[in-house]
Amino acid sequence: MESPHTLSAKLEAILFWKAEPVSMKKLATLLDVGAKEVREGLAQLEQALTGRGLTLVRTDDEVMLGTSKEYSGLIEQLTKDELTRDLGKAGLETISIVLYQGPIARADIDYIRGVNSQFILRNLLIRGLVERVDNPADTRSFLYKPTIDLLSHLGVSKREDLPEFELVKKDIESFKEWSKSQEKTNG
Repeated sequence: MESPHTLSAKLEAILFWKAEPVSMKKLATLLDVGAKEVREGLAQLEQALTGRGLTLVRTDDEVMLGTSKEYSGLIEQLTKDELTRDLGKAGLETISIVLYQGPIARADIDYIRGVNSQFILRNLLIRGLVERVDNPADTRSFLYKPTIDLLSHLGVSKREDLPEFELVKKDIESFKEWSKSQEKTNG
């Protein structure tokens, strides 16, 4: 059995990396320890985070890192600033992919864009433009799809009403197939 300090550091690393709720069972599986050790490691981590900018946020069976309540005003201001900024090219690219390909996994968005889209997706989630749903094919991941608010804002009643929906959808699929064939040829 490893020391509680080492286990709490591993828990902290996983929770930071995931940046979303993780079940206690999943943590135990990832670290190959029992539920009791996970609880002890989380208690150690919670103690270590006291007086810091982060805290543990828990439900009955899930845990994640969150901002300490002492800094909620700061984070609220930063969020407001982020929401009032333009989406930018990366945001528009990501929304387009979600609109024309969604529901779609983040890995597929990253693949199409050629870069990590985690922060762009977070921004779009905060703005209420995309939503995250469970991936029925892989319970370890999520899919992203446009929200009703986004469709309403665009003035369409369903995705199929988007300009040149079928053509753009086919173009994206063609690009993905071409790109995969290039990888096989070059790899």
